[in-house]
Amino acid sequence: MDRNLLGLTLGPGLAIAIFIYWKDKLDPEPRKLLIRAFLLGCFSVFPAIGLNILLKSIFKVEISESMFETFAFAFFVVGVAEEVSKFIFLRWNLFLRPEFDEPYDGITYAVMIGMGFATLENFMYVYNSNNAYEVAWLRAFTAVPAHATFAIAMGYFTGLAKFNKEKRFSYLLKGLVLAIVMHGFYDFLLMQKNFPQIAIGAFVSLAISVYFSMKAIRLHQEKSPHKRVFTSWKKWKL
Repeated sequence: MDRNLLGLTLGPGLAIAIFIYWKDKLDPEPRKLLIRAFLLGCFSVFPAIGLNILLKSIFKVEISESMFETFAFAFFVVGVAEEVSKFIFLRWNLFLRPEFDEPYDGITYAVMIGMGFATLENFMYVYNSNNAYEVAWLRAFTAVPAHATFAIAMGYFTGLAKFNKEKRFSYLLKGLVLAIVMHGFYDFLLMQKNFPQIAIGAFVSLAISVYFSMKAIRLHQEKSPHKRVFTSWKKWKL
């Protein structure tokens, strides 16, 4: 097996996962739990495939010359199938863990799941392509970071939901819907065939998503209950 290609395929998702872990300086999550979240993300690819097939048969849409059909496919098939599959493992597994004790943990666990999903998906795309290196390089700077931004959006609201029982359902729904909309919009711009020049909008939307993702990370870090403890400890130490 080509080690360089394998590294290029697996590296982007792992690098983003490590970056998110590194950003969690106040109360880092147990590494075993993060690895578990990453593996759950890998596994979530399979229910996503099944849900994708089911939704295609229900809506009877596919990528085509029809803008409307492609739009429906991007949003209601791909976006829904993949984000719902990831959300299931986030909501009914990691969300319930006692280690989930600050809003930023929503982002941490969501990204670990998202990067697990993106890494296995990346492997499948690259090793089923006739232009493996080109696909690997392109997805390293597009699809993989895009999945990270979808996960941060979902994780941001999941973090809010964890500590607000009154608004829990609405926050969880907002996180899921926002991830689906971001995913669907990004894919639609790349999938539509009528106006190839519009595809550049996917990269613009990705750049904007990265900007707001970093802002979401900062907001949760600023509101972390551990920040006060960490700040007090630093003052006491000095």
